[in-house]
Amino acid sequence: MRYFLITLLLLAGFPAISQTGNKDFTLEDIFQKYIFRVASVPGFNGMKDGRQYTRMDKDDLKSYDLATGKETGLVFPNPKGLRIEDYALSNNERKLLIYTEGENIYRRSVLYRVFVYDRDKNELTLLDSAKVLHATFSPDGSKVAYVKDNNLYYRELNSGKTVAVTTDGVHNQIINGNCDWVYEEEFSFTRAYDWSPNGDYLAYYRFDERAVPQYTMAIYDSLYPTQYTYKYPKAGEPNSLIQIKFFSLKNGQTTVADVGPETDQYIPRIRWTPGNQLLIFRMNRLQNKLGYLLANAASGASGVIYTETNPYYIEIDDNLTFLEAEKAFVFTSEKDGWNHVYYYNWDSKKEKLLTPGNYDVETVTGVDAKKGIVYYTAARVTPTQREFYSVQISNGKTRQLTAQNGMHAITPIAGLNYFLDQYSTHTYPPVYQLIDASGKVVRVLEDNQKLRNQMKEYRWGKTEFTQLKGSGNDVFNSWIIYPPDFDKNKKYPVLMYQYSGPASQQVLDQFPVGYYWWHQLLASKGYIIVCTDPTGTGMRGEAFRKKTYRQLGKYESEAMIDVARNLGELSYVDKNRIGIWGWSYGGFMSATCILKGNDVFKAAVSVAPVTNWRYYDNIYTERYMRTPQENPSGYDDNSPVFMANRLKGKFLLIHGTADDNVHFQNSVMLVDRLVAANKEFEAEYYPNRNHGIGGGNARYHLFRRVTKFIEENL
Repeated sequence: MRYFLITLLLLAGFPAISQTGNKDFTLEDIFQKYIFRVASVPGFNGMKDGRQYTRMDKDDLKSYDLATGKETGLVFPNPKGLRIEDYALSNNERKLLIYTEGENIYRRSVLYRVFVYDRDKNELTLLDSAKVLHATFSPDGSKVAYVKDNNLYYRELNSGKTVAVTTDGVHNQIINGNCDWVYEEEFSFTRAYDWSPNGDYLAYYRFDERAVPQYTMAIYDSLYPTQYTYKYPKAGEPNSLIQIKFFSLKNGQTTVADVGPETDQYIPRIRWTPGNQLLIFRMNRLQNKLGYLLANAASGASGVIYTETNPYYIEIDDNLTFLEAEKAFVFTSEKDGWNHVYYYNWDSKKEKLLTPGNYDVETVTGVDAKKGIVYYTAARVTPTQREFYSVQISNGKTRQLTAQNGMHAITPIAGLNYFLDQYSTHTYPPVYQLIDASGKVVRVLEDNQKLRNQMKEYRWGKTEFTQLKGSGNDVFNSWIIYPPDFDKNKKYPVLMYQYSGPASQQVLDQFPVGYYWWHQLLASKGYIIVCTDPTGTGMRGEAFRKKTYRQLGKYESEAMIDVARNLGELSYVDKNRIGIWGWSYGGFMSATCILKGNDVFKAAVSVAPVTNWRYYDNIYTERYMRTPQENPSGYDDNSPVFMANRLKGKFLLIHGTADDNVHFQNSVMLVDRLVAANKEFEAEYYPNRNHGIGGGNARYHLFRRVTKFIEENL
């Protein structure tokens, strides 16, 4: 296995946590005391001069010199002792938006009580008497736009006047400036408006969701539970009708952008160009054709400047950056079978591939248009790591900027002279280090030394990165945690962990790997923990990633069953004691595996699973499966609901009753089929908990329950 040997050599030079302690992990340490909390640099934001940054210091917001870390000023003295949850500076950095009392709606949307602080006047004022969404400064800092009760507003800070951009917003009918549920969840954004560069226009989405079917779930909060109803388009069902509108702040007029005659389509992004035109991403419902439309704000007229098609589907990301001096942008595409960076000039139609090779680019972290340099992260060495690179647009000259092998998550700082690098390996907790544009480490902001010292007190099982064999020539990236006192002459039970969703990765050389502390607890109890990224997962090219198209669950489960069967042939594995667990897509997979692989898996835990893709939302599901009307066998042949009669092993099913994402309905329908098949199983539900099943003692209770189940059944 040449690949495995290369990986071990790359990792050999990095310090590991000393394995000298004798403490055992406990559920209380992990889920109640949180003693293994990984430190970060909260509130870190680079300033416009590219030489300073702001960061919270207790209750106050202060500025610091990037290179030295010395304090340079008091940005916000917080006279009222507000609990600041987030903040944003205006472009000239003389005003701040202070976000407090956050109230989550869904995954990304948060209502805040928002204050405006004027640094020159030392004045703190409340933006609106109610909590609002998405408060942002205009480019000149004189106004703040926000969303309230499904309508878009802006406030003129000098006069205190509030202007209603829209007035037709109605709950579960019309939304302005904010995403509907499915856009927020699957296109990964929630603020659905943006200021034009000159501040003359607000471009915003209008969602007409009246035709979208409703989903209702009970919130057990009173004698008669509250019935929470919202719009949720399941696979094959109608979507919101989308309009992109322009509001002129000069004359108060509204114009509608021309996005074509088709209404059953998606607008997954809008982006203002430096020239004050709006780029509109237009995608068909099958999500295999993407067009970029350039729209005029005054007239709404638009024209297509770029089109891309794919035999499978196209994933949406934020890797598009305009070059101000020309009619061009830098973006990523999978058009050659790998995710790569391209330059494209829409005036000359000139296109250039900037990152050739058989590897995937992850993120474009910055574009220095003046110097003609693109900064990006990629998995060139191995899919389990990320490196930071720069490439010259003119000649394609590439430079690797990070020498340390492992994971590098890069945050650009204004001016692109500095970057914040979050670096870790699977044996080394994150170090937050400031690097310059050549990759040189300037200084360390957080080294997690406290956590490293804490970890030395415990008994650790060795973590090994490897590739595990499936069937034929298939090999899958994996990590293994062995018991602390592992003896290859003994036999051990194995618990497999995975997520397995399209383009996902759990096998990454980063700290901590998935559910690390709890997995170490199980390892200390004598279990071998194995995590595998099967067919369909990320950073191994389009062919590997999209093999699961139209058949979610089929190839992933076959791969996991093959891996488990091969693990059972190892001399130190008890093949009669192999289990599997997972959450969300991983829950779908663990249920599928114990049903399809009932001769391999003794036990399975399935948390918040999809049990039939007919029950899940249409954007995600149809991207990979098409509609149930087009592909009924793809939906039903790979559904745990239709495999319930195959159950032989021990099965634990867990779900939150207020899961707005993967509805509790999924587990209810599987239970119904298990009962009909007269199968024994165990189930646990968590009242009023969402997809993450958190809050209070929920996580502690859940993992105590799962730990007991594993100890008794595996």
